[in-house]
Amino acid sequence: MIWELRHEHKISLLLEVSSLPRATYYYYAKKSTAVDKYSAVKEQITAIYTENKGRYGYRRITNELHNRGYVINHKTVQRLMKEQGIVCRVRMKRYCSYKGEVGKIAFNLLERNFEAAKPNQKWVTDVTEFKLFGQKLYLSPILDLCSRDIVSYVISDRPALSMALRMLDKAFAKIPNNSNLILHSDQGWQYQHKRYRHALKEKGISQSMSRKGNCLDNAVMENFFGILKSELLYLQEFDSVEHFKSELIDYLDYYNNRRIKTKLKGLPPALHRQQTLMAA
Repeated sequence: MIWELRHEHKISLLLEVSSLPRATYYYYAKKSTAVDKYSAVKEQITAIYTENKGRYGYRRITNELHNRGYVINHKTVQRLMKEQGIVCRVRMKRYCSYKGEVGKIAFNLLERNFEAAKPNQKWVTDVTEFKLFGQKLYLSPILDLCSRDIVSYVISDRPALSMALRMLDKAFAKIPNNSNLILHSDQGWQYQHKRYRHALKEKGISQSMSRKGNCLDNAVMENFFGILKSELLYLQEFDSVEHFKSELIDYLDYYNNRRIKTKLKGLPPALHRQQTLMAA
């Protein structure tokens, strides 16, 4: 009792010196001793952000929190991230890979309809180039428009026809013949080559091509390359081309199996593909 009176007397003296209203003092005093009900969530936010190397913004972090059993609003996550100084490090840079001679080999069967109800209905492909340490590296992937998963890919130091053919061989091993699949690309020379076209015909796949010089006809593939370069090439530093190649392989695995997408209900592409195939 005596201690409480002395403590109250000290507070009165402090209030007189600082001219701070008593109600204001007690409000902030109580707030400073209050238990932070979001402490566990903040730890998870930091962990998710670190695990994904700063690639996640508040929307994907919210989805991952939901996956981990936390019920929380995305606006609250955004506020907590701001309080902790956590900011997504990715800044999108548009990339357009259209180049080369053009011809009238195949019609545009896709017609910018980038949705597919099931896997193995619509695939898209293209080639992108990386320049590092005075050298070039090329990536040739196939993307499924249902779950946006990478079906197959090849990395090469030359944009040769063999790169596109090896990519097809890897993808063809995963599907039966005559599956009514459409494979869309731009009008690059490798996609106009007789061997490439023959491989598609033998597998029973319909070839589709973008219109002349129109990268929007293959927008999903262009968007994937933009994400890849924003989240890997522009985000990290590399010691050599081999180091970058190793990180690229790791990123492609991360993209397929661990990187969640809001449009896929917070699932990574490979898991969404698996669930869709099971439900079909």
